[in-house]
Amino acid sequence: QDALRAHFTNIAERVELPMILYNVPGRTGVDLLPETVAALSTHERIVGIKEATGDNGRVATLRAACGDDFLLYSGEDAMGREFVALGGDGVISVTANVAPAAMSEMLAAPSSAKALRVDDALRPLHEKLFCQANPIPVKWALHRAGRMQAGIRSPLMVLDERFRGDVDDALAAAGIPVGAAPGGRQ
Repeated sequence: QDALRAHFTNIAERVELPMILYNVPGRTGVDLLPETVAALSTHERIVGIKEATGDNGRVATLRAACGDDFLLYSGEDAMGREFVALGGDGVISVTANVAPAAMSEMLAAPSSAKALRVDDALRPLHEKLFCQANPIPVKWALHRAGRMQAGIRSPLMVLDERFRGDVDDALAAAGIPVGAAPGGRQ
C-alpha cells in the first residue's frame, strides 16, 4: 500500500489535471485499500476513484473516510444502481455506451421502482458486454444497434460468432433495436 500511495502521489505531483484512481484488483492483482484511498484523497488533484472490487459495502467506508467532495464511481455496471443508492456518485460504465438514456434514468433515482425495472432490463446487457475482453462486445453491440460500422482496431478481433446471438438478445431485452450499421459487415 505504501508503494501505491507513493506511485499515485508521484503522478499527482506531475500532472495539472484532476485524477481519478482506478481500483480493479481483478486485473491488477492488488487492492487499493480504503485507508490508502483516504490518504490519497487529501491530495488536491486526486478527486475520485473508480471502484471495481465488486464490493458495494465499500461505498459507506470510502464516503466516511474521504468526505462528500471525493467522487465515488462504480466500475461494475451490474452493481452500479446499488452503488449509487448507497451513496456513490455514478458509474464509469460500459453499458452506458450502448444504453445511455436508460443508464442515466436509472442512476438519477437509483432506489425507485422504475430504476429497479430499468436495471432488470439492462442486466443481460451488463453481463453479455463482458462475454469477451472489453471493448470487443460493446463495439459489436454498437454496430448491431446501428451506431457504428463493423470492425475493431488491431490486435483485437470482432466478437466471436458464438457470442453474437447472446449480445443481440441482450440488446433486445434492453429495448435496443438490432440491425447492422450502414455500410458495415455483419
